[in-house]
This record gives sequence, C-alpha cells and structure tokens, in this order.
Amino acid sequence: MARRALAARPLTEPHPSRLPPEHPDRERILAAHADALSAGAAGYLDPATGLFVLTAGFLADRGTCCGRGCRHCPYVR
Repeated sequence: MARRALAARPLTEPHPSRLPPEHPDRERILAAHADALSAGAAGYLDPATGLFVLTAGFLADRGTCCGRGCRHCPYVR
C-alpha cells in the first residue's frame, strides 16, 4: 500500500472539522496532544471524556488514513 501525503498543516493542528476552534475543551485537548507528541506516545487520554485518542504523529507513521474520523488525522484536507 502506498503512503498517503499528509495535509499541509502542522501535526499539532487538527483539521477544524475534527476539533472546531470553539470546542470548549480545545486548549486542554491540544495541550494533552502536544505532550503526547513530545513524548513520542501513541496517544493520550482525552481530558473531557477519558477516552484514548491517537496522536497525529502515530497516525502519520501508519502511512494512510483508516477512514474512522480520528480527531488528529493528519490526512484530512
């Protein structure tokens, strides 16, 4: 399977359709995501729900989009 090109935005910035700018927990989510990216972790616990969320770095390393609507999908344009 061929690797898919990443979207033209930093891995730290999710597409607005996946994490809208007005989301009430956006800053906490982005901080948790940034910490996980820095640590090289596959994901983090969502500060609002406690669910495990994959990082854009982990998803980018997979090389392709799974189509499941991941919050930090680095392929969504």
